[in-house]
Amino acid sequence: MSTQTISETETSASSDDNVLRVNNVEVIYNSVILVLRGVSFEVRRGQVVALLGPNGAGKSTTLKAISGLLRSELGEVTRGQIMWNGERIDTLSAEEIVRKGVIQVIEGRPLFQHLTVEENLQIGAMAYEGGRHTKHDLERVYTYFPRLRDMRRRVSGYLSGGEQQMLVIGRALMGHPKLIMLDEPSLGLAPLLVAEIFEIVREINAQEKMSVLLVEQNATAALALVDYGYVMENGRIVLGGPAAQLAENEDIKEFYLGLNQSGERKSYRDVKHYKRRKRWLG
Repeated sequence: MSTQTISETETSASSDDNVLRVNNVEVIYNSVILVLRGVSFEVRRGQVVALLGPNGAGKSTTLKAISGLLRSELGEVTRGQIMWNGERIDTLSAEEIVRKGVIQVIEGRPLFQHLTVEENLQIGAMAYEGGRHTKHDLERVYTYFPRLRDMRRRVSGYLSGGEQQMLVIGRALMGHPKLIMLDEPSLGLAPLLVAEIFEIVREINAQEKMSVLLVEQNATAALALVDYGYVMENGRIVLGGPAAQLAENEDIKEFYLGLNQSGERKSYRDVKHYKRRKRWLG
């Protein structure tokens, strides 16, 4: 399989329908702090893609640039373009982007904690045709998340972390996203819950052909879910390729999965001489 350079991420798909293209994007906060440096990648229709990397790599900032949430944090796209369905969206408001079917599930599981599970879901329904399909969409979400049906009258502030993560994903589904972006969905959750939630995400992708862009530090779990992955470091994408190839890449195994070439597990602190290979896995 031939190798590619990072600049070749802008290759065209057969159609622009439901295709996200991030082209050479630069993001600056407070007019002085450069966070993203020429980031380019794409998510094709029905594809599940991961952005991997350590804290501070720029993963969450990338999602906020796509969803239009940067402005609320005094950030802006100062170079490059973000295209959705062949239309530039980095100049649009967050509300306009949601209406086009691009919805971000924010890190930290923010909910209206004084409202019930079902009331939170009903709020999510307002993003799609004014909530006219609420009844049908509640059933759709409850099919994916049976636990939410059982606790639909429960005040959401009393849910466990895993239940809250299911609820924020369910609330996003009420808006009929064509691209759903998940920011650290495994954060603070037990491995069994992470596996359950990721399996539901896999089912949603398969059933609805919905594109998924996943930001994760749990590289092992992410690479088991996604089709394609990109590794970010210091605001740049330094490596990318099919998930299976990334999972076998020695740099990824040593630095991000904590495994050396002999298969022994190492802590991140033990990996002192990580030499990133700026190559592209085709």
